[in-house]
Amino acid sequence: MEQKNSGAAGAENLQTHVGIVACSDGLNTDSGAVIRQLVSVLEGFGKSVHESPYIYKTLGPFSGTGPQRAQALMDMFTDQRIGEIYDVSGGDLANEILDELDYNKIQKSKAVFWGYSDLTTVINAIYTMTGRLSVLYQIRNLVGPRGSMQQARYTDRTRLFDLDYEMIRGSGMEGIVVGGNIRCFLKLAGTRYFPDLSGKILLLEAMGGQVPQMVTYLHQLKQMGAFEQIKGILLGTFSAMEASKSEPDMAALVQMYVGEHIPVARTRDIGHGKDAKAIVIGKEYKF
Repeated sequence: MEQKNSGAAGAENLQTHVGIVACSDGLNTDSGAVIRQLVSVLEGFGKSVHESPYIYKTLGPFSGTGPQRAQALMDMFTDQRIGEIYDVSGGDLANEILDELDYNKIQKSKAVFWGYSDLTTVINAIYTMTGRLSVLYQIRNLVGPRGSMQQARYTDRTRLFDLDYEMIRGSGMEGIVVGGNIRCFLKLAGTRYFPDLSGKILLLEAMGGQVPQMVTYLHQLKQMGAFEQIKGILLGTFSAMEASKSEPDMAALVQMYVGEHIPVARTRDIGHGKDAKAIVIGKEYKF
């Protein structure tokens, strides 16, 4: 795999000041120990860590209102000291903040946003509105069951971003990668935040969902004309389907429904697994 125009999210960009936010569902208060451990690990790497005041649930799933969570993120983007912003959340609420963000200020910021799952919405909105790169990765993996391995990757960005993959249709593909979690990506459909898919490689992965849900998502993409525009599909892991050994699997479904002209690659390195690596959304890759 060749990565082009390495950009701000490359291996050379180990920042001194970093931020922690939660733009999607608030964390349970008992997650505080995990976040404190994460902060300790980052500080051990020489980081100064800035935390959003809106991380833990205060009312139902909310850690704060949409405008409050958006302002906390903007405070990170406009803080000239901060080079990387790590979202530690996931769930359903991230698209609530999209209308509240100042994309002109984000475009001028040096900070790079990192998140996964529901943060697919924020990552792709940032790319669509600003052209800026973001990283699909859950920073909490640094203190998970594969923490030691992930910490080694964090300090060696070449390892973190080096993806193993196989082509399952076609001989190769090249283009800017967009997408992420398939369910969350489709929340952007019909909005100004949905990226132009022309000539892109579409990354798809999921935690939940079985065959009926994936067929629904694939047909929505088809009905939007996505498969007439993209240059290829990169499949990450589909956790629930793989756990239940669903048939057909996602690779088979994609080949059934997206048309024979689209190259398809598959990687075990992107998804919700604790051993997952990172990929840069908005960056050009060659597979």
